[in-house]
Amino acid sequence: MANLSDTIILICQNNIQLAFVQISILPDSQPLVLFSIRLMCGLRERLSSGVSGSAPSSVHFYELRLMFLITALRRELSTQLQQEGGVSIFTAALESCLEVEWKEQYECVLDPAAPAISLEASQRIIEILKILFNITYSTHRQEPSEDDAALYRHLVAILRLCLLKKCLLPDDTDELQGHTVNLLSALPLQCLNVLLMVPLQPNSKQCQGVNMDCVHTLMLFMERRLEVGDKMKEKLTPVLNLLTESCRGHRETRHYIRKHILPPLRDASHKPEEGSTVKSRLIRLMTHMDTDLKHCAADLIFVLCKENVSRFVKYTGYGNAAGLLATRGLLGGQGSRIVSSDAQYSSDSDSDTEEYRQVRDRINPVTGRVEVEQPDPMEGMTEEEKDVEAQRLFMLFNKLSRDNIIQPMGVDAEGRLVPMSGMREDSLTEEGKSGSEDDEEAEEGEKN
Repeated sequence: MANLSDTIILICQNNIQLAFVQISILPDSQPLVLFSIRLMCGLRERLSSGVSGSAPSSVHFYELRLMFLITALRRELSTQLQQEGGVSIFTAALESCLEVEWKEQYECVLDPAAPAISLEASQRIIEILKILFNITYSTHRQEPSEDDAALYRHLVAILRLCLLKKCLLPDDTDELQGHTVNLLSALPLQCLNVLLMVPLQPNSKQCQGVNMDCVHTLMLFMERRLEVGDKMKEKLTPVLNLLTESCRGHRETRHYIRKHILPPLRDASHKPEEGSTVKSRLIRLMTHMDTDLKHCAADLIFVLCKENVSRFVKYTGYGNAAGLLATRGLLGGQGSRIVSSDAQYSSDSDSDTEEYRQVRDRINPVTGRVEVEQPDPMEGMTEEEKDVEAQRLFMLFNKLSRDNIIQPMGVDAEGRLVPMSGMREDSLTEEGKSGSEDDEEAEEGEKN
């Protein structure tokens, strides 16, 4: 046992990542593939038989690290591990590391007076979470069987502890919560309701009688990630997606998050993206250069607005909202709401505050704020001078278009942005078809 443990530590400490990168880029090398399979099977047997748990914590950590590298670099082995009961094995390992005590079927005991998670335990827990993500990442959109759903709910109940328990160091807590969020976002949405099923405690956050402790923790986690300037996409998109799907699927979650992120509008003197609030930071992300990140931020606010276009524009301004509206074909305002099939939205209205109603008619819908009145640039000009200026501007834009400096765009019948030239061609084609049909009808009438 000692020799095996020393070997495992030695392998990991001598840049095992490089060896597995070689495996990942040499898929046809049979010796390397067989080595990976044998190593994975051996580690799985140790973990499932409990031999690993009796080993020193450092050895256990390196065994988990090896398994993570295998599942990360060899997707076929990750799939094989899942099919061979990997979720159950590593859920049990996670349960052991956290020393879980069960109160109900899907409720773990959360003792506020319990000591914080130690550094060694947190490192092992994080490796387990990473492995579980690798073997479950494709289950999010799948309909689980009854047995799989029970297994995932059991896992989610344990993940609730990972969200709410603290580590000795704040950075370790943040990292633990980050990997927990990643795993939650990979699991089937219908299994996440376990997070809300815990009975209320005296100090619990709640909305309409539903426990919101986990939702509140996720919001705080998102706020911390919004303040981080580097690696925004990697750090923010998982929690944004998780909150968006949760809001779409759980009415109480949407109510609670909207209350904190999109409170009723009162001050319309500033642009929606200005300021340091969570709402303003999310709206700034809606025009971020990274497409995935800006879509994630826009989707969250759109769902908080119950996918209502007019309400979405009201809170963000048309300029910030245009990207999502163009992507979904809603620029022309076709239909005030496009609702997903799995959405749970109530029919409550969005009541305006008295302060907002007083300035509503003076708000610029593009910028989303009350603009300072500007002098009329055509004041004092005659009608002939106005026509000359309009013709001059038209010629300038026409020249820019011919030189391919700008491309005039329009909104088609489906609410999507298309080049104006294409719209003109479609219009002429439709007119031609209509004319041909009229001629055919006239000829038939003469024959009759």
